[in-house]
Amino acid sequence: MVGQEQLPQPGQIAKILRGKDQGQYAVIIRAEDSRFVWIADGDKRRFDQPKKKNVQHLQLQPEISGEVSRSLTESSRVTNAKLRHAVKKFIDSLQSEADEKGE
Repeated sequence: MVGQEQLPQPGQIAKILRGKDQGQYAVIIRAEDSRFVWIADGDKRRFDQPKKKNVQHLQLQPEISGEVSRSLTESSRVTNAKLRHAVKKFIDSLQSEADEKGE
Protein backbone atom coordinates (compact mmCIF):
# COMPACT_ATOMS: atom_id res chain seq x y z
CA MET A 1 0.00 0.00 0.00
CA VAL A 2 2.48 2.62 -1.08
CA GLY A 3 1.18 6.14 -1.68
CA GLN A 4 -2.57 6.04 -1.04
CA GLU A 5 -2.82 4.65 2.48
CA GLN A 6 -6.15 4.16 4.19
CA LEU A 7 -6.66 6.36 7.24
CA PRO A 8 -8.14 4.60 10.28
CA GLN A 9 -11.69 5.65 11.20
CA PRO A 10 -13.34 5.50 14.64
CA GLY A 11 -15.58 2.43 14.68
CA GLN A 12 -13.42 0.58 12.15
CA ILE A 13 -12.59 -3.06 12.82
CA ALA A 14 -8.89 -3.98 12.82
CA LYS A 15 -7.02 -7.26 13.09
CA ILE A 16 -4.08 -7.11 15.50
CA LEU A 17 -0.89 -8.31 13.78
CA ARG A 18 1.70 -7.74 16.54
CA GLY A 19 1.78 -8.09 20.31
CA LYS A 20 0.19 -10.42 22.83
CA ASP A 21 -3.28 -9.96 21.23
CA GLN A 22 -1.99 -11.01 17.80
CA GLY A 23 -4.68 -12.54 15.58
CA GLN A 24 -7.58 -10.97 17.48
CA TYR A 25 -9.94 -8.24 16.34
CA ALA A 26 -10.63 -4.89 18.00
CA VAL A 27 -12.41 -1.63 17.22
CA ILE A 28 -10.62 1.66 16.66
CA ILE A 29 -12.07 4.13 19.12
CA ARG A 30 -9.80 7.08 18.38
CA ALA A 31 -7.12 8.00 15.87
CA GLU A 32 -4.34 9.98 17.53
CA ASP A 33 -2.55 10.84 14.29
CA SER A 34 -1.71 9.08 11.03
CA ARG A 35 0.53 6.66 12.91
CA PHE A 36 -1.20 5.74 16.18
CA VAL A 37 -4.74 4.71 17.14
CA TRP A 38 -6.46 3.64 20.34
CA ILE A 39 -8.25 0.28 20.19
CA ALA A 40 -10.60 -1.68 22.45
CA ASP A 41 -12.61 -4.87 22.10
CA GLY A 42 -15.00 -4.44 25.04
CA ASP A 43 -13.79 -7.69 26.59
CA LYS A 44 -10.11 -7.96 27.57
CA ARG A 45 -9.48 -4.39 26.46
CA ARG A 46 -12.27 -2.16 27.78
CA PHE A 47 -13.30 1.27 26.49
CA ASP A 48 -11.95 3.04 29.60
CA GLN A 49 -8.55 1.29 29.23
CA PRO A 50 -7.86 1.33 25.47
CA LYS A 51 -4.57 0.17 23.95
CA LYS A 52 -2.43 2.58 21.94
CA LYS A 53 -1.33 0.77 18.78
CA ASN A 54 0.90 1.61 15.84
CA VAL A 55 -1.22 1.44 12.66
CA GLN A 56 1.53 -0.66 11.05
CA HIS A 57 0.76 -3.39 13.60
CA LEU A 58 -2.89 -3.54 12.55
CA GLN A 59 -4.65 -4.85 9.47
CA LEU A 60 -7.51 -2.41 8.90
CA GLN A 61 -10.70 -4.12 7.78
CA PRO A 62 -13.18 -2.50 5.38
CA GLU A 63 -15.92 -2.91 8.01
CA ILE A 64 -16.87 0.17 10.05
CA SER A 65 -19.44 -0.37 12.81
CA GLY A 66 -22.10 2.31 12.33
CA GLU A 67 -23.37 1.78 15.86
CA VAL A 68 -19.96 2.35 17.43
CA SER A 69 -19.01 5.32 15.24
CA ARG A 70 -22.42 6.97 15.83
CA SER A 71 -22.06 6.53 19.60
CA LEU A 72 -18.52 7.95 19.55
CA THR A 73 -19.67 10.93 17.47
CA GLU A 74 -22.69 11.70 19.66
CA SER A 75 -21.22 11.22 23.14
CA SER A 76 -17.48 10.50 22.68
CA ARG A 77 -18.17 7.22 24.51
CA VAL A 78 -19.27 3.73 23.63
CA THR A 79 -20.32 0.82 25.84
CA ASN A 80 -18.18 -2.28 26.09
CA ALA A 81 -21.24 -4.29 25.06
CA LYS A 82 -21.43 -2.37 21.76
CA LEU A 83 -17.72 -3.01 21.15
CA ARG A 84 -18.13 -6.73 21.86
CA HIS A 85 -21.20 -6.85 19.60
CA ALA A 86 -19.36 -5.10 16.73
CA VAL A 87 -16.40 -7.50 16.94
CA LYS A 88 -18.66 -10.57 17.21
CA LYS A 89 -20.80 -9.42 14.29
CA PHE A 90 -17.69 -8.95 12.13
CA ILE A 91 -16.24 -12.36 13.06
CA ASP A 92 -19.64 -13.99 12.37
CA SER A 93 -19.76 -12.33 8.94
CA LEU A 94 -16.26 -13.65 8.16
CA GLN A 95 -17.36 -17.11 9.25
CA SER A 96 -20.49 -17.05 7.09
CA GLU A 97 -18.45 -15.88 4.07
CA ALA A 98 -16.04 -18.77 4.62
CA ASP A 99 -18.99 -21.19 4.90
CA GLU A 100 -20.45 -19.90 1.64
CA LYS A 101 -17.13 -20.41 -0.12
CA GLY A 102 -16.94 -23.90 1.34
CA GLU A 103 -13.77 -23.34 3.35
